[in-house]
Amino acid sequence: MPAMEDRPYDLVLLGATGFTGRLVAEHLGRRLAGSDVRWAVAGRSPERVAEVAASVPGGPAVEVVDVGDLVGLLGLAQRTRVLGTTVGPYLRHGELVVQACVRAGTHYADITGESPFVRLIGERYAADAQQRGVQLVSCCGFDSVPPDLGAQMVAERLPQEASLAVRAYLRANARFSGGTFASGLGLQGSDAEPLPVVPLGAQRPVQTLGARPHRVEELGGWALPLPTIDPAIVLRSAAHLEGYGRDFRYGHYAAVRSLPRAVGSAAGAGAALGLSRARPGRALLSRLAPDPGEGPSPERRARSSFSLTLLGRGGGQRVIGRVAGGDPGYDATAVMLGEALLSLALDPRGDVAGQLTPAAALGAPYRARLEDQGLAFSVEAA
Repeated sequence: MPAMEDRPYDLVLLGATGFTGRLVAEHLGRRLAGSDVRWAVAGRSPERVAEVAASVPGGPAVEVVDVGDLVGLLGLAQRTRVLGTTVGPYLRHGELVVQACVRAGTHYADITGESPFVRLIGERYAADAQQRGVQLVSCCGFDSVPPDLGAQMVAERLPQEASLAVRAYLRANARFSGGTFASGLGLQGSDAEPLPVVPLGAQRPVQTLGARPHRVEELGGWALPLPTIDPAIVLRSAAHLEGYGRDFRYGHYAAVRSLPRAVGSAAGAGAALGLSRARPGRALLSRLAPDPGEGPSPERRARSSFSLTLLGRGGGQRVIGRVAGGDPGYDATAVMLGEALLSLALDPRGDVAGQLTPAAALGAPYRARLEDQGLAFSVEAA
């Protein structure tokens, strides 16, 4: 296995020809043009990868590999210090990439929101990764960077001897791509077990807050529970890091302005979920979705945005935190993954290894990188 300093690349982006992958490549190109960082874009089509490389400032190197080829993936992982992948659905296309990184001693990052995939790689690869000093960092996109870093920011402002609670409320105006839709349908068609919300081996008690719809006076609207991977990621950070109080609770919600809209949103989501649980329903939904590799236009993404408001309480104090940015699923996610790869490559931490959350692996330097690239983080007393 080549030593880190002998590898030809500092980082490689796998999946650069996909919709989100191209955006990540463009972000990295803008950030690395004129620098001495050695990097490459990778995918299975030589022509398409070369096309992406030619369109990116600085002209990254080209690597050709298929996510089903373990030998090829292992060779690629041995040529880089950090490997990031946008190739999903991850339950179908992600495991061999993780296996190659662990065997090669290469740090890894992805943008999955697939709870069963994160559970799978934890069960199969976390112990070996920790022994080899490898950082496996999933959920480095809209799932789950804003809530993970936002909850950490808010908890740090509250009394550490107290029991802490953070409720996060998301507002977003955006559309998603065919690849995201395919990942969601794939999860509904899978028998894989999701990631447990409360992790084992916690250094403090952690738990989720109530999942019922409720009125939020601070936002002038209503909240619906969001059944995403985000609470599990936030609680993993809270379970193992300093700065989350004596014990910690977290709730994750969608914010809507009116009760009728909340009821309509819940009904629509319930109908889609019901369809997705049966094969004919998934087939119908897949026909209505964009093809994988397609996504919103630049004009639509320019009109998209998100804001996450985090209400924190503990020890008689209250704080309000906010995380906000542009198009969440693509433009902001490209920044989040791109900066995670740069942080893994350029802000090395030898004190942590194994399967890690973004907050646990990257922490404050990562948050500073995101702020420098236009994501807004703020916290103030309520």
